[in-house]
Amino acid sequence: MNRFEGKTVLVTGGNSGIGLATAQAFAAEGARVIVTGRDAATLEAARPTLGANALAIRNEAGTVAAARALAQRLTDEGIRLDAVFINAGIARFAPLSDVEETMWDQTFNTNVKGPFFQIQALTPLFNEGASIVLNGSINAHIGMPASSVYAASKAGIISLAKTLSAELLPLGVRVNVISPGPVSTPIYGKLGLDADTLANTAAQIKSQIPLGRFGDPKEIAATVLHLASAESAFIVGTEIVIDGGMSQL
Repeated sequence: MNRFEGKTVLVTGGNSGIGLATAQAFAAEGARVIVTGRDAATLEAARPTLGANALAIRNEAGTVAAARALAQRLTDEGIRLDAVFINAGIARFAPLSDVEETMWDQTFNTNVKGPFFQIQALTPLFNEGASIVLNGSINAHIGMPASSVYAASKAGIISLAKTLSAELLPLGVRVNVISPGPVSTPIYGKLGLDADTLANTAAQIKSQIPLGRFGDPKEIAATVLHLASAESAFIVGTEIVIDGGMSQL
């Protein structure tokens, strides 16, 4: 299929994991893809996999200045958007007693403040019928110990899918949110755990998933593309959980 032929799509945090898999899926269906990320090396590695017209932009998600700078870059290049996947985010875990203000601020700046002001800055660039897909998490629902800061930030994102839907619908723009469960991505390697602890943690998490495995980034990407396409024109302000039954069964 070429559901996105002639369309332009932005994926924040599109240089690895779910973001990269989604950007590649958009490109495979004909879209011109723009990806952002913090790491120049992974951005440069990702760009050739996204088609000849792909654009990779280094951008620090989490500040108003960065959000406005990205929107200005797109404006200067005459780019208008048909779909946006707000995927950039960080995961920090600690028990209540160990949470420090810096951890709270970094998490909320990247996971809530950044997405909100990025959408605000991009609003003038949306074409009629554009779709925004936010990346939430089942952590907002399951009450996992040590996840309070991360879970609260993702609960904020899920709420934005509803409130921003109500605000942007008059412009012909839909907003929805996905909430993945455990997915095989590099984010787990960024938790600062040694190899044995990471393996034990992965095994423990896997035992809680009814399907008995981690999700694949391509499976998450498939749902994002559905929500970004005309096939989902009657879906708005909705959360879709993709977690192998972890939060449902």
